[in-house]
Amino acid sequence: MPKIIIPTPLRKFTDNLASFEASATTVGAAIQELTSTYPELKKHVLEEDGALRKFLKVYLGDEDIEGLQNEQTPVAPEATISIIPAIAGGNH
Repeated sequence: MPKIIIPTPLRKFTDNLASFEASATTVGAAIQELTSTYPELKKHVLEEDGALRKFLKVYLGDEDIEGLQNEQTPVAPEATISIIPAIAGGNH
């Protein structure tokens, strides 16, 4: 089953799980499965219309899904999906 790596700041919404195994065949469906299992996570990952939030990057292995087929990117059973929240900061 594809595995989703959950970033540390979002683990408080997944009972502190570091990863989640989905049965889905696309990146988008896997994330939908994750947010259905942990509804409190949904507002932090998905927009109202169900699209991924703009401040998140999602990778399939080492590849940004934006360079693939976005949420329609197919996933193999042994795939790893990583959700990476944007980091803001710097000097003012």
